[in-house]
Order: sequence, then C-alpha cells, then structure tokens
Amino acid sequence: MLEQVTLSSNDITLEPLTLAHATDLIKACQNGELWKINVTSVPEPDKVIDYINVADSMLDRQAFAVIDEHTGKAIGSTSFHDILPTTKRLEIGYTWYAKSYWRTHVNTTCKLMLLTYIFETLEYQTVGWRTDIDNHRSQQAIERLGAKKDGVIRGNRVRRDGVISDTVMYSVVSSEWVDIKPKLVAKVQSIY
Repeated sequence: MLEQVTLSSNDITLEPLTLAHATDLIKACQNGELWKINVTSVPEPDKVIDYINVADSMLDRQAFAVIDEHTGKAIGSTSFHDILPTTKRLEIGYTWYAKSYWRTHVNTTCKLMLLTYIFETLEYQTVGWRTDIDNHRSQQAIERLGAKKDGVIRGNRVRRDGVISDTVMYSVVSSEWVDIKPKLVAKVQSIY
C-alpha cells in the first residue's frame, strides 16, 4: 500500500524487513527472552522466519527491521499497519527491540523518524497505537511520545496464552504534531 522506504537517524536505520534479517532477529528476541512476555507480539526464536513471512504477506502492513548502525545488525522490528489511505490513518505497532536496547534512544528515534515520515511526507492525518491492557511498559512509552488515550476496546484480542484481553488505543493527529515533534527531538538529544 505504501512505497517501501528506508529511514535513518541517530545511528538507527529502519529498512524493509526481509528474510535476510532473520538471523539477527533470532538473536534479538533471545536478548531478554522476549517471546515469553505474554502481552507482546515478539516471535519465538524458531518462529522468526514465519513472523517475517506473515508480515510480508499482509496487505495492510509495512514491516521494518530496526538496524543498529554501529553493528550493522537488526535489533528489533516495527511496522506500519492497519493502513487506511482513504482516511489517511495508520497505526504503528508490532514494535519490539532486544532487551539491551530498552530505555535507550532507540524507541524515541524510531518513533520520531516514523512520525516525521507519516505526517510530513505522507501527509496522513492520524497515527494510532494499540497495546494490551496489562502492558503498562508499552502504555507508558506511548504516552511519553505525546499520544492521547482514545479508550479501551474490550475483549478483542487473544494473548499468547489463550486469554482474551482488552486493548488500549492511543492516537496522535496531524494538528498535534507541531507540538509533539520538538519534544521528541529534545528527548532524543537528551538521551543520545
């Protein structure tokens, strides 16, 4: 749906996710045993190739590998998904990074690149995020970006363990971007 792009800033590159990233992503998800976190979409190490193939087959998803330019290795993944060109809305999700990159400049850098591209190049109107109601770490990260909580969708997702759970929805609209962008830029500069 969207043109394939590569974005780069602050020693992080986002490039289209391919099977060439599989070996790196197997190591990345093992860094912290991320697949054991019940409220995330991180694949098990032996399911990384399936994860990439599914991402590639989805018509309304554009998946990226997150590359640490210092090592040249993929350290995680993020995606545009639920892309609605008519209403100029999409979501950012399927985001995860090797645990050693948590609470670094990586997430803020990635979101700054993605949001800049969405609002300033694509000229989309709305960016959304969704997360499990019990994924407080993700909710805090989304809120730190400046997104507003839209509400809770009850009983609409099944966790890895089979439990039906609620989803918390967030969004940023284009008119808010002018205030959010300088804060994200300052935040990246303070932690980079």
